[in-house]
Amino acid sequence: MKPSSLAAAREFLKNRRIALVGISRNERDFSRAVFDELISRGYDVVPVNLAMVEVNGRHCFARLQDVKPPVQAALLMTPPSQTDRVVQDCIAAGVSKVWMHRGIGHGSATASALARCEASGLEAIHDLCPFMALPDIGLMHRLHRELRGAEG
Repeated sequence: MKPSSLAAAREFLKNRRIALVGISRNERDFSRAVFDELISRGYDVVPVNLAMVEVNGRHCFARLQDVKPPVQAALLMTPPSQTDRVVQDCIAAGVSKVWMHRGIGHGSATASALARCEASGLEAIHDLCPFMALPDIGLMHRLHRELRGAEG
């Protein structure tokens, strides 16, 4: 599968309120770095994790369907084994845009989750890290973007 385009990723990031599904309890986890970076850039990031009540003073929701007011965009930082279920939650919650994160390693996307998004009319970004699409990123993320073959 070819990665999503940077243009599509940047379009996703025009949503200023984004659910981050699968945020880790571990403060050193990459999901927490993404969470903190988006907040520092003025995003209203809604954490979603069944096992947490709060993240950095923000209420953490157990499921997307519980988020009030609802979000239109969800960044999935889930293991692939959970992504199909979370995409189903996105559909049930009325989310219209999904980003299946990929950093180092496999990432969140699965063929079945992408097929479910397509069948349901969900816009899906995959095979990219949010840092690749943010303006003013560091050298490491620019190189990562080029190595992945992400096109603008």
